[in-house]
Amino acid sequence: MILFPAIDIVDGKAVRLFKGDYEQMTVYSDDPASVALDFKACGASAIHIVDLEGAKDGGTPNFDTVLAIKKASGLFCEIGGGIRSMAVVEKYLDAGIDRVILGTAAIEDEAFLKEAVKKYGDRIAVGADIRDGFIAVKGWLERSQVTADEFFEKMQNFGVKTIICTDISRDGAMQGTNRDLYRTMNRRYQVNITASGGVSSMDDVIALNSMGMYGAIIGKAYYTGAIDLREAVSAVK
Repeated sequence: MILFPAIDIVDGKAVRLFKGDYEQMTVYSDDPASVALDFKACGASAIHIVDLEGAKDGGTPNFDTVLAIKKASGLFCEIGGGIRSMAVVEKYLDAGIDRVILGTAAIEDEAFLKEAVKKYGDRIAVGADIRDGFIAVKGWLERSQVTADEFFEKMQNFGVKTIICTDISRDGAMQGTNRDLYRTMNRRYQVNITASGGVSSMDDVIALNSMGMYGAIIGKAYYTGAIDLREAVSAVK
């Protein structure tokens, strides 16, 4: 299993939200590139980056910060947040970012999703952000009418290789991850699933690894010290 320590960006800073609430934001570092260097020192091979301003408003307001993270660390970097056009996809991939994650656009613009997957293959991932069994959009601010199962089935049929699956109710809450959800989805669908939201202990890491998940995102637990990233990387090797 690949561990993806996470850097969420607002105004060039590394932050964390509580359950996706922009009003409940904690700033952890003014220098996200230095955070990325610590990930590397701990043995991580990949970084999950989210432009939270992009997620809410579209565009690439933190583009330079994203590139600084990639340049400083040299690690595999995936980016999500506000990627709603081929121009933005190409901007990130041409600049050396390894994979882009489509969220809102995967729900609202299937033609765009298909075009991106056809052109870039597994360099395109999709975010499945789940609230009460339905997919949420617009930086988690709105709930769509699409169920998680409908969405996974459709993405699989479109040829999407990787889905980052987040249980919003667990995100940043430090209450453990939704193991039942990930176990079910991993058995049901033939895609690489990265577990996100509430991975808050070594028990979570070990459980997700043992069920054969493709990846797991470690967010707040890294910043609070609840998970020792070096120990976690060692445990999944």
